[in-house]
Amino acid sequence: MTKVVVVTGGTRGIGLGLVRELTARGASVVYCGRSHDSVTRAQDQVPQAYGVVADVTDRAAVRRLWDAAVERHGRVDIWINNAGMSPARKRLWELPEAELDATVDLNLRGLLHANAVVLGAMTAQGGGAVWNMEGFGSNGMRRPGLTVYGATKRAVTYSTDSLAKEVAGTGVTVHHLSPGMVVTDLLTHDYTPEELAQAKKIFNILADRVETVTPWLAAKVLAGAPNGARVAWLTQRKAFFRFLTAFRKRDVFKEEA
Repeated sequence: MTKVVVVTGGTRGIGLGLVRELTARGASVVYCGRSHDSVTRAQDQVPQAYGVVADVTDRAAVRRLWDAAVERHGRVDIWINNAGMSPARKRLWELPEAELDATVDLNLRGLLHANAVVLGAMTAQGGGAVWNMEGFGSNGMRRPGLTVYGATKRAVTYSTDSLAKEVAGTGVTVHHLSPGMVVTDLLTHDYTPEELAQAKKIFNILADRVETVTPWLAAKVLAGAPNGARVAWLTQRKAFFRFLTAFRKRDVFKEEA
């Protein structure tokens, strides 16, 4: 049976990559973006999927996104909470208040609103799976300039673990989705050219391109997993192996032919 999948933040980066790969694997995909322009651009790239303008920090908008998917396909089997942002890499007291608020709003408050709507609706329909997107900080790693982003992603991990316990026995499952370090504007958006040149040394060891990671993630999501499970692309073992073999030159910023 064809799976119906909703991807929030599906108009760019990892989200758009997931929309493309899920569609290629036969899923019926609905996604959202915050603006008409972003949805239109994504629609041009993946015309088989259906885009909706929705801001996940607004619970009513999440409900409209759910309703649009159900109206179009009759149900929702899988929901991926991918929408997120990263503020400028600044120390907390240097970060503009608006950037702090926007990051917490989208990465945490938006995710909680989405889970509240979707888990209630999936429980009512008798089943479904929610995947919450992790990021830097989810595993407790810390880095100067990433306090706010890392705190939100640490909270996503706690929330996912807790929600998995709340849905136990309902037929609904909640999972962690960990893409690792992926080359998108979320990763590189505020580096100076000099900083990026230095950072590329690590990125070329640990990072991957969207088109490398998202086919694997899409296949795993469609296959399903036990309630509370984590699907992670960049495991500790893989990261260790990459450092051991760092002499093999990689350039994840080079456009593929």
